[in-house]
Amino acid sequence: MHSNRMPQYAIDGATRRKGRVHSLDGLDPARTALVVIDMQNVFLAEGAPVEVPIAREIVPNVNRLADAVRRSGGIVAWVLMTHGPEDRKTWSNFYGNLAASGRDDEIYDWLTEGSDGQRLWPEMDARDGDWTILKNRYSAFLPGSSDIAERLESAGIDTVLITGTLTNVCCESSARDAMMRNFKVLMVSDGNAAKTDEEHVATLANMLQIFGDVRGTDEVVAMLEAGAARTVRAAE
Repeated sequence: MHSNRMPQYAIDGATRRKGRVHSLDGLDPARTALVVIDMQNVFLAEGAPVEVPIAREIVPNVNRLADAVRRSGGIVAWVLMTHGPEDRKTWSNFYGNLAASGRDDEIYDWLTEGSDGQRLWPEMDARDGDWTILKNRYSAFLPGSSDIAERLESAGIDTVLITGTLTNVCCESSARDAMMRNFKVLMVSDGNAAKTDEEHVATLANMLQIFGDVRGTDEVVAMLEAGAARTVRAAE
């Protein structure tokens, strides 16, 4: 598991910018969605072209969060990076410039819809009633990448919990764009995975200071349970 110790500069920066470290003191479960980014075979299988070994270690935390979100009345969305022939044209900069020759073909094959690489990692606890969202760019919230923002807004969701891999690529891109689209954002520190501790912590530090909040799985589960209890008391 990654080191999730937040640098003091990030704590100081958050306090200076927001007047406090954490921007979210509680969660309204009915208005909260767990967004699980790219927990697919292409990223988790041993020997896969974009393998992130530590991503296998966060599986229990992501599943625990999914269970807590469901039980408290929120939405669980499994987001899958998926490419088709058109993406090789419309994202030619990635395939022709940012991916090494030969490796681009391998990545494309693993991301093609219906391929083994594109499928959700089998240890993820997806349930009936969860959402499956296909995206074709790093950020799920980038207009044109997927319809997740519109679907969440229609469902009355205003807060997203970001988990998955890679912390500093698709998860960070999605979290930034979600904030730009006016969602409250919380990145789960031990529910995200990157190639290195340094990359992981750098993203969390940036998120805490500028784009949202950062907390651990235990904290998030407690916030969801407290929010659900408040809802029950209000209905009595």
